Amino acid sequence: MKAEIITIGDEILIGQIVDTNSQWIGKELNKIGVAVYQITSIQDNKQHILEALKEAQHRADIVIITGGLGPTKDDITKKTIATFFNDTETIVYEQVIDHINALFKKMNHPFKEIQKTQAQLPSKATLLMNNFGTAPGMWFFENNTVFVSLPGVPYEMKELMSTEVLPRIQQQFELPFISHKTIMTYGQGESTIAETIEDFENSLPPHIKLAYLPSYGKVRLRLSGIGMNKDVLENELHNYVQKVYELIPDIITGLDDDASLERKIGKLLLSKKQTIATAESLTGGQIAANLVAVPGASAYFNGSIVAYTAATKQQLLHVNEATIQQHSVVSEAVAIEMAKGAKKLLNTNVAIAVTGNAGPTKDQTDATLGTVVIALVSDNKQFVQKFNFGQPREKVINRTVSKALEIILKEII
Repeated sequence: MKAEIITIGDEILIGQIVDTNSQWIGKELNKIGVAVYQITSIQDNKQHILEALKEAQHRADIVIITGGLGPTKDDITKKTIATFFNDTETIVYEQVIDHINALFKKMNHPFKEIQKTQAQLPSKATLLMNNFGTAPGMWFFENNTVFVSLPGVPYEMKELMSTEVLPRIQQQFELPFISHKTIMTYGQGESTIAETIEDFENSLPPHIKLAYLPSYGKVRLRLSGIGMNKDVLENELHNYVQKVYELIPDIITGLDDDASLERKIGKLLLSKKQTIATAESLTGGQIAANLVAVPGASAYFNGSIVAYTAATKQQLLHVNEATIQQHSVVSEAVAIEMAKGAKKLLNTNVAIAVTGNAGPTKDQTDATLGTVVIALVSDNKQFVQKFNFGQPREKVINRTVSKALEIILKEII
């Protein structure tokens, strides 16, 4: 079963807003066994909309359209869809008018005549009542293709999808079961992992696919399967996941987002009854932000010192001025003193510190652009290492955060 999502609105194309609707719709359709094969963003232009609908009809069984259902002249989606279906008649739904009137009374807004146009739908449309807004959704079925038109406001769209659209799709179609198992890895690149598990990947049957989802410092391996029997498919995926574990056991943190580095670090610290702190320069507190994103982090995370300048490193973390003068602010010696200072000040078992030159200029150091030093100090050992993460600035910062978390995990283990 194939679906296509069409988002309508100039505001998406000019970058004024981010299209989060398609992401959410894709996830929800996937849960019920509908695969999204294409997402298209188009202008509020009649001819453009007509062409997109015509093309989608040839490609998909289900077409979900969002946006362009307001009462103003620039919202032309409803009239254009009526044109696409050669539908010249309209039906006025009094329950929609009553609903809009009630909404406006709650907000102490006057009900204007223009709002009545929201209640006028093409005669071929099935009304999808929008309980959270003024623009109702519309359901069409023609030439064995379902077309659904929804408002672009995210919370209105989600309510209509959940209460109206998804149940109707499940009722109308016999759907397969789609399942995903995502294995979280860290510390190795995509190509290295692919080389290690190449024979495994080549042995997968046609209905199970492997995807590599790389990001800074980690790669997610997503095994996706499709089948009509849920239990059989889940058992197959479980067996394939176990084979991946056997091939690359040292770099796997677990399954899905619950197996992130941050969560695993938290679990280890809790099990060892240890606490941690960070001392950050170029990352500006992002390592701490990652750690505290895990619920319950207060049980093991004591705090963070963002010491961006040399003077702050001296004042708050008690880094020796002579150390900075002798080795420079981006050095192993300074990183170690930063970590020791944070550990003492925040009274923890473990502290990690990062200092570096993210660019684009050298500022107060002669260190090469992209140079980063990470140090970890614990109750019984210390670790320090220098890296060069290249450019641009954003890449250096993101890679520093990922590498710091990786080091914390390894050293705690």
